[in-house]
Amino acid sequence: MSDIQTWYKQVPMFTRLWLSATVGISLLSRFGILPPQYLILQSYPLFKQLQLWRPMTAVFFYPLNPATGFHFMLNCFFLYNYSLRLETEQFKQKPGDYFYMLFFNWFLCVLIGLLIDLPILMDPMVLSVLYVWCKLNKDVIVNFWFGTRFKAMYLPWVLLGMNLILSSGSIFSIVGILVGHAYYFLKFIYPQELGGPSLIETPMFIKRYFPDVSGGVHGFGVPPVGQRVNQQQQQGNGFGLRHAWGRGHVLGRD
Repeated sequence: MSDIQTWYKQVPMFTRLWLSATVGISLLSRFGILPPQYLILQSYPLFKQLQLWRPMTAVFFYPLNPATGFHFMLNCFFLYNYSLRLETEQFKQKPGDYFYMLFFNWFLCVLIGLLIDLPILMDPMVLSVLYVWCKLNKDVIVNFWFGTRFKAMYLPWVLLGMNLILSSGSIFSIVGILVGHAYYFLKFIYPQELGGPSLIETPMFIKRYFPDVSGGVHGFGVPPVGQRVNQQQQQGNGFGLRHAWGRGHVLGRD
């Protein structure tokens, strides 16, 4: 038990809160404590009955049953994996920026969900974080099914193709890719490569609440460049299963 507590305390704050809320709310609904009809995203009760918690619970809630349990566990695993990597690597010294990225992605997921009637937003939210990680680590080599290997930048599209073929959940992948790309484009491509103004800047009140961490060698603000890849040979492991997403590893690291 102490090992679990030690591991849990070592998980970075935002990843820990996101994972805890997802597992907690989904289990409470599974055991009948929280009615699932009050947790999903629906426009009528949200606006007419002012059930303002729905945009938040729609991201955390996932309907658990024997048919969906394995997919839920995969979602939780990749939520933990990619959120932790972003929070402890690219955003290590910028916790406020990571919180604002999660807020931006959540807001777009909710907006699109209301427009196209998506009641559950766990899948697109997780995939949006995956997409950002893949773009920031686009030259990491990931392994996919049957020994296929390719750069991380292609992973979201491979998963979308697999979902189009094997399941009816491709809309979740499309929404996640759109949301992740919107953040990446507005944060990196538009201001840094196209010379436009910076349209995504973390508000100062968030910076005051989650101040930047000084020291260390982790930078933020630009995607990984070729020079970094030439200095380190990178390799990853990944697999797809319905909405399951692969991951990459840097050789020589735990």
